[in-house]
Amino acid sequence: MTNKKRGMYKNLTSYGDNGFSIFLRKAFIKGLGYTDEMLDKPIVGITNTYSDYNPCHGNVPELIKSVKSGILASGAIPLEFPTITVHESFAHPTSMYLRNLMSIDTEEMLRAQPMDACVLIGGCDKTVPAQLMGAFSTDIPVIQLVTGPMLTGSHRGERVGACTDCRRYWAKYRAEEIDEEEINEVNNQLVPTVGTCGVMGTASTMALITEALGIMLPNGACAPAVSAERKRIAEETGRVAVEIASKDLKPSKFLTIKNFENALTVLSAIGGSTNGIIHLTAIAGRLGFDLNLNDFDLMTKDTPMIVDLKPSGAGYMEDLFRSGGLPRILVELKNYLHLDTQTVTGQTLNELIEKSKYNWKQEIIRKTDNPIFEKGSIAVLTGNLAPGSAIIKQSAASEHLLYHEGIVEVFDNLEDLAERIDSDDLNVTKDSILLLRNIGPIGAPGMPEAGLIPIPKKLAKQGVKDMVRISDGRMSGTASGTIVLHVCPEAAAGGTLNIVESGDTIKLDVKNRSLELMISEEEIELRKKNKIMPPKIKRRGYNKIFHENVLQADKGVDFDFLRPIQ
Repeated sequence: MTNKKRGMYKNLTSYGDNGFSIFLRKAFIKGLGYTDEMLDKPIVGITNTYSDYNPCHGNVPELIKSVKSGILASGAIPLEFPTITVHESFAHPTSMYLRNLMSIDTEEMLRAQPMDACVLIGGCDKTVPAQLMGAFSTDIPVIQLVTGPMLTGSHRGERVGACTDCRRYWAKYRAEEIDEEEINEVNNQLVPTVGTCGVMGTASTMALITEALGIMLPNGACAPAVSAERKRIAEETGRVAVEIASKDLKPSKFLTIKNFENALTVLSAIGGSTNGIIHLTAIAGRLGFDLNLNDFDLMTKDTPMIVDLKPSGAGYMEDLFRSGGLPRILVELKNYLHLDTQTVTGQTLNELIEKSKYNWKQEIIRKTDNPIFEKGSIAVLTGNLAPGSAIIKQSAASEHLLYHEGIVEVFDNLEDLAERIDSDDLNVTKDSILLLRNIGPIGAPGMPEAGLIPIPKKLAKQGVKDMVRISDGRMSGTASGTIVLHVCPEAAAGGTLNIVESGDTIKLDVKNRSLELMISEEEIELRKKNKIMPPKIKRRGYNKIFHENVLQADKGVDFDFLRPIQ
C-alpha cells in the first residue's frame, strides 16, 4: 500500500485537489522514465552545487554518481537538484555576503520539493555552513558530504598548496624577495587538483567540525577530493541517507548544545579558522542554540592544539587523512568531549571512539601532553575597543606581539587601505598598529577577508613579517599573523572602532583577553557624539535585505528573521 506521507506525496503543490496534485506530479516525472513501482519508494534529495565558477566543487558530478549508487542500492530514489554555490575567490563583494542567500535557497528548495532526506554536497568555505543553516531551519533528515581537499603541488622542489602558500609567496613578491617570473611560476602549482584548500583553512575547518558535530559520516572530512576513498564515502553517505529517512532522524531529534560544544572544542584543538566560530554560531542559532563567545573562550582556554597543519603548523590535509583524520583526533581529545552525544549514524561519540584503532606512526596528530600550541588556539577579547567581543587566532600569531602597545594608523575602508598602504610617506614603524574599519557585516558589506592587512611595503622591504592588525572584518583560515578580528560592534554600527584616530595608542593583552583604546571613557563618548555617520544609501533587492537585517559577528552574521520564531 502506498505511503501517502512520504516520497512523491510530500510537499504537494497546491491546486485545491490533492489527488490531482499527485496525478500531475507523477505524470511529469514519468517523462524521465520512472515507473509507478519506483515512484512508491522513499526519495532522497541530493544538492548539486557544481559550477564552473567553483573549482572546489569540481568533483561534485562524480560524487553525485556515487551517492546515487548508495541510495539506489538501499531501495530509495535519488533526485538531485541545483542550488546556489559560492566560491571564495569568485564572489563579489565577498562570499560571506552570499552565504545567507545560499542558506535561504537551500532551505526553500528543501521545503518546496518532495524528499524524505537529503544529502548536502558542499565544500568551499561558505557552502557547508549555508547548507547546514538552511537544512536545520527545515529540520528534515540530512547528512553532509564534503567535496574534500585538493592535493599539494610542487614549486622548485618545495611542497606547496592553497592557500597559506598563496599568501606566503605573495608576501615575498610584495617584499621584492622573488620576481614576477617566479610568482607566475608558483601560481601554476598552488592548486594542482580540484577540491578545497589543503591547509587548515575555513573549508577544512568546517569539514572537521561538521564531522565533530555528528552530521557527517565518521572519517568523512579529510579524504582528498580526487581519491577513490572520497567516492566510497559518497556512496556510504547515500546509504545512510536512506537509513535516516526511514527513521525520520531530523537534526532536532539528536543534536543538542553538547554537539556544538564538541565542535567548538575540536575547532580549538585543530587550530581551525576563526571563520568557524561565526559559522557555528549561525548554524546553532537556526536550531535555537545561542553560542556565547565568552563561554567558548572559557571552555577552550585549556584545550591543547594538537594538529600540525598550516597555517599554525607544517602539514597539509592529505597528511591528516593518512594520519587517521578526525577519528584519531577525537581519540586524543576524549577527555575534553561530551561522549554521550549522538551522531547521524545513530552511534554515540563514545561508541565511535571505542571502535577506533590507531597504532601506526605519524607526526600530524600530537598527544595532548605534546601539543603544537599549548592551549586556547583562538582567544576572545573584550575591552573598550571591543565592548561586544573580538577574537584572535593566537596559535598563528607572533608570541612577542601577544602583549603590545603601539601607535595606531587608521584606514577608513578598503579604498583608503589600497591607496596608502604602499606609500613611502605612510607614518608607520614595525611597532605601529594597523587598524582597518568599515569592513564588518554592514560596512563592507559582508565582512570581507581583508583582516590580513598587508605589511606596508616599505616595512616589508626591511624584513618586517608581522605587526598587530585590527579590524571589524574577517581573515581567511589559511592566513597567519597577529591579527585581531570580528571587532563588535563594527564601525558602521557605531562601535568604538569608528572613533579611533591615527596617533592614538591601543593596548593588546591576549593573556588577559583585553583590547583597549588608551583614552578616557569621557573622550570616547565625546568622539562618538561628534562623529558624523555617513548618510544612508537607498538600496534594492538582496542588498537591501542584507543591510537591514544582518546581525553582528558575535551572532553569526545571520539574518535576524532567519532565526527560530520565539
